[in-house]
Amino acid sequence: PQKTSFHRSQTLGYKNGFAFSRLPTVGIGGERLYVNQLSQAELDELANTRPTLTYGQAKQAPPSGFIPAHVAFDKKILKFDAYFQEDVPLSAEEHYRIRQVGIYYYLEDDSMSVIEPVVQNSGLPQGKLIRRHRVPKNDRGDHYHWKDLNRGMNITMYGRTYRIVDCDPFTQVFLESQGIELNPPEKMVFDPYTELRRMPMRKYITPSDFDQLKQFLTYDKQVLRFYAMWDDTDSMFGENRPYIIHYYLADDTVEVREVYKQNDGRDPFPILIKRQRLPKTFVDKKKTFPSCVLEISDQEVLEWYTAKDFAVGKSTTLLGRTFFIYDCDDFTRNFYRDKFGITDFQPVEIKKKPLEEVPQVIPPYNGFGILEDSLQNCFSLLPKPPRKDVIKMLENDHKVLRYQVALESPNPEDRKRRFILSYFLSNDMISIYEPPVRNSGIIGGKYLGKTRVAKPGSTTENAMYYEPSDLTIGSTIEVFGHRFVITDADEYVLNYMESNAESFPVATLQSLRDHFHPRQVVKETAKSDIPMLGTRQELDELIVQVQEELKLHKYLNNQNIQEAFLQCDKDGSGILDKVKFLTLCDSLRVPTNAFLVNKLIDLCSCGEDKINYHDFLRAFPS
Repeated sequence: PQKTSFHRSQTLGYKNGFAFSRLPTVGIGGERLYVNQLSQAELDELANTRPTLTYGQAKQAPPSGFIPAHVAFDKKILKFDAYFQEDVPLSAEEHYRIRQVGIYYYLEDDSMSVIEPVVQNSGLPQGKLIRRHRVPKNDRGDHYHWKDLNRGMNITMYGRTYRIVDCDPFTQVFLESQGIELNPPEKMVFDPYTELRRMPMRKYITPSDFDQLKQFLTYDKQVLRFYAMWDDTDSMFGENRPYIIHYYLADDTVEVREVYKQNDGRDPFPILIKRQRLPKTFVDKKKTFPSCVLEISDQEVLEWYTAKDFAVGKSTTLLGRTFFIYDCDDFTRNFYRDKFGITDFQPVEIKKKPLEEVPQVIPPYNGFGILEDSLQNCFSLLPKPPRKDVIKMLENDHKVLRYQVALESPNPEDRKRRFILSYFLSNDMISIYEPPVRNSGIIGGKYLGKTRVAKPGSTTENAMYYEPSDLTIGSTIEVFGHRFVITDADEYVLNYMESNAESFPVATLQSLRDHFHPRQVVKETAKSDIPMLGTRQELDELIVQVQEELKLHKYLNNQNIQEAFLQCDKDGSGILDKVKFLTLCDSLRVPTNAFLVNKLIDLCSCGEDKINYHDFLRAFPS
C-alpha cells in the first residue's frame, strides 16, 4: 500500500541499427529483480541442446522430393453426372423441365465448373452454366472440396440444387483410393416433354376420292372476282372501304385486295389478305383457342370457304372482317350460271353515308399573345400569321394619339399615379407608360407593351377592341383587369380628329373640344394682354433687374423653383392661378414683396386671376 511508483522498465532498444529485446533488471516501481534473467524460450532452447552438447550434432535424413499440387494433379479432373429441375410457369404442356449437366472438379486448384451439353435448336441458353472457379460452400467463407462430393447426394451452388447420380471410372478410383465410400449410382432422369416429342404421332389419313390434280388442270388461271365493301364506321376513324375478292378455282384459295385510288391519302398496300385457304367452321372452337394463329391445319377446320359461299348481295366474314358483296364481273356470272344455275346477279347500289359535320369549337382565349395570332393554332397545324392591313399601316405610320390617364384604384397612393396612354393608328395597338416621379416610391417606365386591348364582354367569336372613338375625356377603359380614367390628351389628338371628323363620332370630338376650350381661351388672353401692359423690351429689362436683385438672396435654388412650377402645372399649359402661384412662391421663399419682383408678377399676369409663369421663371435661370 505504501508503493507510489508503478513505472515499468524499458525492454526494447536498438543496437547498431537493429531492434532487439533485453531482459528487465528491475521490476515495477524500480525494485531489483533477483530471479533468473533468462526467458522461458531460452531455457527451452538450452534443454533441447543438452544432448547435442553431449553427443554432438545428430545427422538428419535427406528430405523427400517435394512435388507441388499443380504438378501432381495436373490435368486430373473429377467428373460427376448430375441434373437439376427447372420450373416452367407459362406453359400448358409442361410444368417443369429436367436439364442434365456435368460437374467438373479440378484437383490442381480445387476449382469447379458446371457445363450443360448443347442441344441444337433447344431454345435454351446452354453450355457453361458456372465458370471454373472455387465455388463457395456457405456464408462463412468455406469452399467445396472433393471430399464433399459423392453419388446420390444434392449439392447447392448459387441457389440451384443439383442431384449427383453417377461419376466416371477415374473419379470412382480416385475417391476410393482416398478412403471415401461411394454411394450406389442412380439412374439419370430425363425430361418428360423431350421424351414425349421424340415419340412419333400416329396419323391416320384416308385417301380422298377428290382429285386435286384434275381440279388444277381444269380450272388453272380461272379466277372469280367479286366487288365488296368493308364497313368499319363503328370503330374510331373507321370508314367504308372498297375491296376486290379473288377466288382461285384451281386450289380453292381466296385473296382480298385493296382498291387504291389516286390521292386518297393512303399508302399503296395492295393486299389485305394474301392468297390462302380461309377456314369457315372450326372443329371444336373453344374459348381458349386463339382467334389468330400462325398455321391452321385440316385437323382444326371442319369446313373451308368454297365458291358456293360467295354471292352478290350477301355478307361474308373473312378472318373476322365482314365484307358485303355488291357486284361481280362477267366471268363470275357465267361460271355461276353454268355451274350452279344462278341467274340473279343484280348489283346492289352502295350509298355513301353523308359525313357528319362536326362544328369547330374554338377554345376560350387564355390571355397569352394576340387573339388573332393565337386563333391560327385552331385552324391549322402549321399556323400562319394573321393578315395585316398594309395600306392602313402605310397611311398611319408614326401617327400616335397620346392621352393622360389616371389609375382607378381603392388605394390612395395608386390614384395619384399618372400614365401616358399611346394609341398607334397604324395597327390599333395600345401602350401605357408611367413617367418616373422622384421620391414617389414607385418605379416608373413601361407599364404595358404594345398590344391590342379588347373591350369588356368581348368574346373569341366576336372580338371588339378599343378604338380612338372610345377614348373620350372622362371615359373609363379596362386594360387586363385594371381600370384607367382619361384625364387629358395631346393637342395633336384634337387636330387629328378635326381633320378626320367624318371618321369619328360627334360626341368624341365635342368632348375634346370642351376640354381644350378653356386652355385656348387662356392662351389667347395671354397673347392679347402682354402687349397692353408693356413692350417685350420692357419685360426683358425688368427680368435683368430682378436677376441682379435676387443675387443678394443666396438661399434661393433656381433649379428647385423651376421644377416646383413645372410639377404644379399638371396640364402643361403654362398658366397658373394667382393664389396658387403666390402660395408656391411663399413656400419657395421667393421675395414677392420686393418692388421689382412684384412688378414682374404684374407683367406676367393674364387677366385678374391667371399668371403666365414661363416669363416669370426667366428671372431664375438654372
